[in-house]
Amino acid sequence: MKKFLHLFLAAVLGGMVTVGMNHFLFTQDVDRGVSVTIPHRSEAVPASLVGHLKSLPATLPDFTVVAEMTVNTVVHIRSEFKALGRPPQDIFGERDLFDFFFGPRGRTPAPQRPAVGTGSGVIVSHDGYIITNHHVVANASLIEVTLNDNRTYEAEVVGNDPTTDLALLRIREEGLPYIEFGDSDALLVGEWVLAVGNPFNLASTVTAGIVSAKGRNINILTEDMAIESFIQTDAAVNRGNSGGALVNTHGELVGINTAIASTTGTFAGYSFAVPSNIAQKVMEDLLEFGEVQRGLLGVEITEMTGRRAEEKGMGVNRGAFVERVHENSAAAEAGLISGDVITGIDQATIRNPAELIETVGRKRPGDEIEISYYRNGERKETTAVLKNIYGEVGSVSPGRTHVTEILGARFESLTEEELERLNITHGVRVVSVSRGALSSAGVRRGFVITHVGGQQVHSPRDIEQILAGQSGGVLLEGVYPDGRRGYYGIGLD
Repeated sequence: MKKFLHLFLAAVLGGMVTVGMNHFLFTQDVDRGVSVTIPHRSEAVPASLVGHLKSLPATLPDFTVVAEMTVNTVVHIRSEFKALGRPPQDIFGERDLFDFFFGPRGRTPAPQRPAVGTGSGVIVSHDGYIITNHHVVANASLIEVTLNDNRTYEAEVVGNDPTTDLALLRIREEGLPYIEFGDSDALLVGEWVLAVGNPFNLASTVTAGIVSAKGRNINILTEDMAIESFIQTDAAVNRGNSGGALVNTHGELVGINTAIASTTGTFAGYSFAVPSNIAQKVMEDLLEFGEVQRGLLGVEITEMTGRRAEEKGMGVNRGAFVERVHENSAAAEAGLISGDVITGIDQATIRNPAELIETVGRKRPGDEIEISYYRNGERKETTAVLKNIYGEVGSVSPGRTHVTEILGARFESLTEEELERLNITHGVRVVSVSRGALSSAGVRRGFVITHVGGQQVHSPRDIEQILAGQSGGVLLEGVYPDGRRGYYGIGLD
């Protein structure tokens, strides 16, 4: 009995010590159903983290209201494309070997069905304007839009912008449910978002995820002056989601779902959306001007790295490093030079080239911007007036951009010193080359065009005026920076 009492007293004493130590070291804070254990030592858990933990919801988020708001604003798009020529066949087939050498033996080839592609779109006005991806409807001979209530309409293309992979359609209907634009700049990494679309022709599919990153450049757009500053999410997106809506928890449009990163062609955890602020600007430009108005700063930029900052004493580890400033550009007139690091545009912080391209891409020719930059470790500021693709501050009409799109290149005038060094009296430098007539002909960046169709070229406008209304083949003459002459035949059809 005595031994039992000793053990009992030891157990009680141990329990009292444990309770006392627990009360001394920890407190319990329960708020909105979430229990948070906070050590007494203030340095163990930051106060800001404590505040966030207290504000966490007691249950998982409920997206039912947002889903109901948005599914009726997202449409299914069916695009038809004309079949080109006969389908490829095995020339060693029993029937096709004769046809290969001598043609069909009195048979009329069976008409081919048009190729069909599908995607999604977002209604952005009550009178039928719809935003989708350019690649969903590009070169389509017929575009059909099906609403969530199964009504079907033929759509017309109001305009498109391959540089952002966006297109604006319209169907002739009134009183449609539509989604309002949200502010994609206000999105935070970790914020809940929903992807709404029609993957694999499964209408009105809603998936949820978080914003994984912003300002992503994944190098999928090959167009000259392409703007890639995607919102990355882990909301499931697959084929057919292209052109659909990325919405926040308020039911606002914050992005247009555009691409996935995958080795299999299906969702692998990474999806990318064009920010709504870019989509809204593209739509407004197409409606007001019939053409997207792109303000250009005139710089070639690369990623700023910590090693580069240390080696050159930049004084800043993030930003857009200026590799080259184009002659007579907005940047040149603002005093920027090679080696500068751009860290801010107006009130926006620039952490990488994608953010600079996106921020400037929302501006129009003639807009004035405030630029913050570092030079030799010293912070500086300047003002630039953006120019258009022709080096002017005015807006660009649809007819003028047609030649530029066909050529797939940008040009700049040469200085007197450069003309003298190349031993020429006139010419225009090819600044960049993307998909188009020049790249198909083999023209490379840096080539100086001196003649187009036998006519002298003194400015980028000369190229536009000479080629306006022409078709067929045209001869380009010029010289490369190392003095080699070049002759290229390009097709304008």
